[in-house]
Amino acid sequence: MTAPLDPGHPLDDPVGTALRGPHAHFAERRGRVLRYPAEVAPWVALPPDPGPADWDDVAALSGPGGSVTITAFREPPPADWEVTFHAEGVQLVDDGVDAAPLPEAVRLGPADVPEMLDLVARTRPGPFEPRTVELGTYLGVRRDGVLVAMAGERLRPSGWSEISAVCTDESVRGQGLGSGLVRAVAHEIRQRGETPFLHAAAANTGAVRLYASLGFALRRRTAFLAALVPAAVPGRHRAGTTTAAR
Repeated sequence: MTAPLDPGHPLDDPVGTALRGPHAHFAERRGRVLRYPAEVAPWVALPPDPGPADWDDVAALSGPGGSVTITAFREPPPADWEVTFHAEGVQLVDDGVDAAPLPEAVRLGPADVPEMLDLVARTRPGPFEPRTVELGTYLGVRRDGVLVAMAGERLRPSGWSEISAVCTDESVRGQGLGSGLVRAVAHEIRQRGETPFLHAAAANTGAVRLYASLGFALRRRTAFLAALVPAAVPGRHRAGTTTAAR
């Protein structure tokens, strides 16, 4: 069952709410546009009524040829931007998840990034950059010294935390590691007094069913879009880009 949307709910604009709240120290701002540093995450937050000047600001923040990713977007980018990815998605929220630690899980940090990037390259769970690990807690499982599964946190709107980068190497699939890690990350989030949520591609019905079985409920349908900034952007750019200290 889909829960009704609450006006002004933090999850209606999870990227913007996170960058104005718990992740404000990551925020790069220009005009009405916010984004994470490219090496942290590709997500950009636009105002609800983006105009040409706002898209110019996205371009100025990202640079010619830069890649940006938008969730819950209402307007497509200008015609001269190359759309590289577009998918319908779902936003799921904690509705009684059986959160619990996973005994064999270990905490992952900056020193583990090469292994994490390698696992992501093999399993393709979604955007994961060299500094994504800084966004929250990441837990992983190793077998014979090799990282074979992980999950962690990405967007953190006030009071909420998104479970992301859930991936399991093909060699250990079917052993419940992905489910166990989701429960373990949910436990970490709940321990801070926050509520877990996550996003999934609507077409990935297997993953959506799995998350429902773990206790997540559909809150809303959404969409994801990735696009490349054109090499030359006509129009007016605002002066005064502000980048928060990191």
